[in-house]
Amino acid sequence: MGASYVHTFLFFLYNIFWRWQVISKDQQHQINESIRAREVRLIDANGDQAGIVALRDALQMAQEQNLDLVNIAPQAKPPVCRIMNYGKFRYEQSKKDKETRKNQKIVQLKEVRLSASIEENDVQTKLKHVIKFLEHGDKVKLSIRFRGRQITHQELGRKVLDRVAQEVKELADVERPAKLEGRQMIMILNPKQQS
Repeated sequence: MGASYVHTFLFFLYNIFWRWQVISKDQQHQINESIRAREVRLIDANGDQAGIVALRDALQMAQEQNLDLVNIAPQAKPPVCRIMNYGKFRYEQSKKDKETRKNQKIVQLKEVRLSASIEENDVQTKLKHVIKFLEHGDKVKLSIRFRGRQITHQELGRKVLDRVAQEVKELADVERPAKLEGRQMIMILNPKQQS
């Protein structure tokens, strides 16, 4: 009796994976025989609409032209399929994706830690780091950690953060003003866009 339950469960899983094709991340389209619909709205190889046709007729048309039938809109009723060279399509798509990633500027968040009782030379050193990060196009998170009884003198920490923001006002805008979070005061600077 237990074996029949296992058999029923395996049959159920088989049907799920057979009827609803699991599409991997790198293959985002259903192609040729993996399309599960009775009829489809067909777009031919030239980009012209051929109307609603039976799936087997669409597959036959694609095979006659030595091309693939690709389901480009599976959620539509009926699904929209196009006759195309799928390998060439994927190659061109990957080239476009590479090009957009190459032209994309990734903005990082750099952190510079200060203290409420920081000396002048240390401020200048930290300021050089902040300027370097902003010129590189990265956001800068300025943080001051209050230790012990320093928390009672939050105004000293706020003065240090405001001073650094004032020094770099030509390079950056204050995205988030100084705000106390627990025992830490944080300010975020965003680099200005060069025009």
